Amino acid sequence: MVRRSSRISIERSRSNDFIKVAENFYRGAEVAFEYEYYNAAGVLIIHSAIAYADVITIKHGGVKSRGDNHYEVILLIEEIMESTDKRNKAMNNFRKIIDVKNEISYSGDVYMRKDIDKLWKLFERFKNWVDDLV
Repeated sequence: MVRRSSRISIERSRSNDFIKVAENFYRGAEVAFEYEYYNAAGVLIIHSAIAYADVITIKHGGVKSRGDNHYEVILLIEEIMESTDKRNKAMNNFRKIIDVKNEISYSGDVYMRKDIDKLWKLFERFKNWVDDLV
């Protein structure tokens, strides 16, 4: 269980840089998906979601999670953003996305279109929440 997230201070204006990074991963995922490189699409979707999470923490808190434990980002967002039904649903979707991260990258499992369709849905729901806040 993650207790407190490690973080670094970042100028809030840098959130725009992270939006560009998130969009870059997102567009890359679309191309990979189109060519049926489903594992690659999944990894790029996950990294886009992580970058969008950084957008929230930077824009609203002036901080970014530091470290390899992406679950810390969830804790950081929960510390920064008021608890609402929308935030809680977004965090649930983000948590499910992070749950897939190591599996898709390192398990050797071959992902299929249906697997990525599920990941896209989680991602789109999370991204919609982020878009509403930026």
